[in-house]
Amino acid sequence: MIRNADTTWIADRAKSLGFDRCGVVRAENFPELERMPEWLAKGYSGEMHYLADPRRGDPQRTMPGARSVIACLLNYNTSLPLSTDSAARQGDGDPRGWISRYAWGGDYHEVLLVRLNKLVDFLRERFQGPFAARAYVDTGPLQERVLAKHAGLGWLGKNTLLLNEKLGSFFFLGVILTTLDLEPTLAAGELPPQDLCGNCRQCLDACPTQAFAEPYVLDGRKCISYLTIELRGSIPEEFREPMSQHVFGCDICQDVCPWNQRAPDTAIEEFQPRVLPVPPIMPTQGSLPSAGESLFFPRLEWLASLSEAEFREAFRASPIKRTKWRGLVRNACIALGNSGLRRSSATHARIIQLLERLSSSTEETISESAQWALSRIQ
Repeated sequence: MIRNADTTWIADRAKSLGFDRCGVVRAENFPELERMPEWLAKGYSGEMHYLADPRRGDPQRTMPGARSVIACLLNYNTSLPLSTDSAARQGDGDPRGWISRYAWGGDYHEVLLVRLNKLVDFLRERFQGPFAARAYVDTGPLQERVLAKHAGLGWLGKNTLLLNEKLGSFFFLGVILTTLDLEPTLAAGELPPQDLCGNCRQCLDACPTQAFAEPYVLDGRKCISYLTIELRGSIPEEFREPMSQHVFGCDICQDVCPWNQRAPDTAIEEFQPRVLPVPPIMPTQGSLPSAGESLFFPRLEWLASLSEAEFREAFRASPIKRTKWRGLVRNACIALGNSGLRRSSATHARIIQLLERLSSSTEETISESAQWALSRIQ
């Protein structure tokens, strides 16, 4: 067992790289991982078949010989309004869509992996003997939040997310699996941080689609994040109206969480909302050239108008690419159907024209969603 000074040294090096928290835990099978088969058997994973990978139940199956896990948190919160704030809905009258806070900036996978790999380099300078180490950011069959909990970084809240008393839940998780035998952050017999959710049910009650089967259990098939990102076909009609303006992910269960009301803001520039250059919508529509389109509450008309090539160019270094072009346009159509556009506005006439064009798309999920939207706002 490597002395505890090394674990402290690792946490200090992680902090020097910008991580907000770092902890170490043994690469073991924890109780939360053992409940995964029951959750899968209930169908809660929907089309996320990768969650059934048996390696997710034991870190040593992901990296044979792994003895320790280094878990790191990186804050992505900004000072901009939450999706639940009325200030977030103020604009110029154009219908707008909500993109989840974590996807406003650059691809977090790359931002974290650069830092984690630098931490691995530090390890190789510190420890001279041969050892293996591999960094993961949603890139392997691991349950990072469970490992982070047992590394002392927080508790699993009723919304199933990792919560930290100081940071809330607006942070990314990255881990390093290593064959180094590191002393855990928590001493022998010391429990992970106490669950401080108490009697609070705000996250459960605020979910528009009632995606929580019970506290601490998410039915992924009903989650707006799943519907807008992972689901490849048409969105079930029962969830379309509850989706409201959401076009990529959902922050509601985090936005209403009391622990996020005092969450600090990040200083990392990559997590600020990107502003993408866009041409005028159409010269014949009298639109003025735009300086750019912010990913903080972007115009639905712009999102729905994107061609597949424009989508790839705009989101090639963004988490949003995961939903794929047809998924984002589908979601924008649903949000337009929920927009409550006034029939007398010039915007309404343009949106109707756009949706009529999309209703003839050869992509069935797009055409069907556009037809649904038309039926709502015509």
